[in-house]
Amino acid sequence: MDIAITSGYVVPVDGDPIDGGTVLITDGRITAVGADADVTVPDGATVVDASGRWVLPGFVEAHGHVGIAEEGVGLAGADANEMTDPNGARMRALDAINPADRGFVGALSGGVTSSVVKPGSTNPVGGQTVAVKCWGRSMEDRLIKHPVSVKSALGENPKRAYGDRDRLPSTRQGVAAVIRDAFTKAQDYKVRRDHAADKGEPFERDNTLEVLVKVLDGELPWCQHTHRADDIHTAIRLADEFGYRLVVNHCTEGHLLADELAERGIPVITGPLMISRVKTEVNNKTLANPGILDRAGVKVALTTDHPVVPIEFLVHQATLCVKEGMDPVSAIRSLTVNPAEIMGISDRVGALKPGLDGDVVVWSGDPLDVMSRALRVFVEGREVYTYDEEAGEGTALDPYYRER
Repeated sequence: MDIAITSGYVVPVDGDPIDGGTVLITDGRITAVGADADVTVPDGATVVDASGRWVLPGFVEAHGHVGIAEEGVGLAGADANEMTDPNGARMRALDAINPADRGFVGALSGGVTSSVVKPGSTNPVGGQTVAVKCWGRSMEDRLIKHPVSVKSALGENPKRAYGDRDRLPSTRQGVAAVIRDAFTKAQDYKVRRDHAADKGEPFERDNTLEVLVKVLDGELPWCQHTHRADDIHTAIRLADEFGYRLVVNHCTEGHLLADELAERGIPVITGPLMISRVKTEVNNKTLANPGILDRAGVKVALTTDHPVVPIEFLVHQATLCVKEGMDPVSAIRSLTVNPAEIMGISDRVGALKPGLDGDVVVWSGDPLDVMSRALRVFVEGREVYTYDEEAGEGTALDPYYRER
């Protein structure tokens, strides 16, 4: 099946914009991107006229909880935090996502077609993250990559969650100690496991430590929830000690040490930005933070931390960052190619180029203009969301729809 989105202002992200361009999708994958005159549209293709519209790749939410912290459900849909074990490395966000969560429709309405769903931040070690599409019948249908990383948390959240119950950890020392103990045990476990394998001897596996060994071996990055500058330095200290790949999440005070993050090549997923100073560690939040990090040379992605900020407002955060000094090109990259590269899924999403999934959004205008809307949203070449400008409402395709 061929779909040709023609005559639009095409923003590939990994290349220069094309005024009067075509994006060709065949069997769910992008097969051509170029000027209308340079792309041959096959006979029988479905043609989508994007004249006067902007055409971009679907946005990628690099850190959120859509489907795992469901909207409008309360306790029944609160599955982000398993607050019974400070080391939850064996937990998997994939096992708790409800594909029927209303947040996924919200995502599509904001041009977000992919999300990296993560456990919450009450545990020092929260669990494994997963990259999914925002449309599909089951998580198997939606799956991009699993696991993507391991979520960890420093700062106020874990010390509050456990300190309120008089359990370890109740201080920042305790939070760091739990993480350090976990990796020390994983190092010892790896030695014993590999020795048993060399000897051909039986070995009792530990699902928690197996995951942490993958972090130590560089297979999985460590997504570190941290806001304050001192906590960011603790994250760096722990990463230096154990040698794993660090991705700083939130990074609210990153502007205070942007040069150091850039020098070390540590990527940042920053946000949520459209919040008040709800706790002490975000007292120094500023919308200028992403731009400062970007100008320093840090690879930056934006997050709504959905449902903290609704996921459909991801693009509006980028607009506000531009208002506070971020380069517009960098702002679009922070929603597309950057999160895809940081989370290791750039072979599937994040740009418009041949070989990537046909996740394409037709916008009414520049998406950084708050008056623009996502009019037509395609996931792997299937139109899954349409906004009717005359009726003033959007409709998502029922994922249980069957073609007849």
